Amino acid sequence: MDLLLLAKAAIMGIVEGLTEFLPISSTGHLILAGSLLDFTGETAKVFEIAIQTGAMFAVVWEYRERLGSTVRGIGRDPVARRFALNVLIAFIPAVVLGLAFGKLVKEHLFHPVPVATAFIVGGFIILLVERRHRRAFGVRDLEGTRRARVESVDDMTPADALKVGLVQCLALIPGTSRSGSTIIGSMLFGFSRRCATEFSFYLGIPTLIGAGAYSVLKQRDALHWGDLPLFVVGSLFAFASALLCIRWLIRYVSSHDFTVFAWYRIVFGCLVLVTAWTGVVNWAE
Repeated sequence: MDLLLLAKAAIMGIVEGLTEFLPISSTGHLILAGSLLDFTGETAKVFEIAIQTGAMFAVVWEYRERLGSTVRGIGRDPVARRFALNVLIAFIPAVVLGLAFGKLVKEHLFHPVPVATAFIVGGFIILLVERRHRRAFGVRDLEGTRRARVESVDDMTPADALKVGLVQCLALIPGTSRSGSTIIGSMLFGFSRRCATEFSFYLGIPTLIGAGAYSVLKQRDALHWGDLPLFVVGSLFAFASALLCIRWLIRYVSSHDFTVFAWYRIVFGCLVLVTAWTGVVNWAE
């Protein structure tokens, strides 16, 4: 295996892990990073989806006690059953719409310019939601003195789970951000910041592991055993960087809002569009 190719896989893994749980779109960043690194093609597309599994295993590890207690108590504990049911309900819309429109989305939107446009639009949506949130709750939310309608994942109803599952479907558009759509959408539905963030983590486990497994299975004819080191390296680096990001983000949301990520999206998206239109960067299509 080419060492340069392994280095590119490691970089892509780090990008995936650092962006998967932030509202800035990991898929969008992977598409842009792959374009800059000349890491493109059918194998690269499968790789970008498959290494999300590495990031998801970071969630499994970080929340292993909660997940373990859920599995052990699902037959006798109503709280565990409700939690598992809510994750399943929220997971289903992405499966249905992903199978129905996934191919169409990949053909037309998995390119740098559409991704950059989604970055910008998503950034303005986050600013609008945060402005509404501050107007309604002010500093009470960041100080932890506001009692949200849904304060923890155990307060969720099946209807809440379905709403979150529906807004997660927006992430089929690359550059939108799965984390961004679920977290910001959940806040609109009355979730606390911490609850919105944690449920986004949990929902990502079946969503992204399932997507990775499906992508590898579907494209198995285009893959070779020689590609295995590439996937292993990318997944390991995604796991390590994601674990750091998860721990940091939970601390961050206890006292900060998401405005900084909105401006990052807008500035970065504009930069990509400007460099594409002026020819400064030859973004691969």
